[in-house]
Amino acid sequence: MELKGITKVYGSGPAAVHALAGVDLRIDQSEFVAIMGPSGSGKSTAMNMLGCLDTPSSGQYLFKGVEVGGLNQDQRALLRRNFLGFVFQGFNLLPRTSALENVELPLIYRGMRQAERRALALDALKKVGLAGRESHSPGELSGGEQQRAAIARAIASQPDVLLADEPTGNLDTSRSREIMELLTSLNKDEGITIIMVTHEREMADYADRTILFVDGKIASDGRTKEAA
Repeated sequence: MELKGITKVYGSGPAAVHALAGVDLRIDQSEFVAIMGPSGSGKSTAMNMLGCLDTPSSGQYLFKGVEVGGLNQDQRALLRRNFLGFVFQGFNLLPRTSALENVELPLIYRGMRQAERRALALDALKKVGLAGRESHSPGELSGGEQQRAAIARAIASQPDVLLADEPTGNLDTSRSREIMELLTSLNKDEGITIIMVTHEREMADYADRTILFVDGKIASDGRTKEAA
């Protein structure tokens, strides 16, 4: 994934907000990257660019060598569906359905047959430590378990990249560490590229690389221990 001279401007004239101001960034396969920065620094906008949830005002975004700006809306949706997984601060689980059914949902959109998607969903739940909890609804799961179910949903489609926006923001310290250990395992054992936005230095320390955004630009980019 590569951003070249990416800018993003919201509004126009005196009211224009320059969320990104010429960002150059490359993320290689199987990296675990933490993106940090104060509120309004551009880190979430950069995440939205990488996740094909927003388009730049100028510059290029290359995904596997393909210029994303040249794709139409349907092609961008296919890119998200086939290559990207998303985890958010809010778990975004359907309350009246089981953990298994929640994990199956994106596979339904892919048009998979029930037997195939059921097998993938069960495998994903096993990977995140929820084997035996498949029939439980979100209300019957703890906060940490709900986030694990959300991660299972994100990885069930076997994405190349997992984008996590404040994945521990709604969890206590103990559950946060469990989720970070899970993400580390998915990165090391499954080879999934992980890009995580976080405000918490302790959570960023799990990543191999930390990028700091300030005023729409990258202020620093280096190995996590060096950044700390």
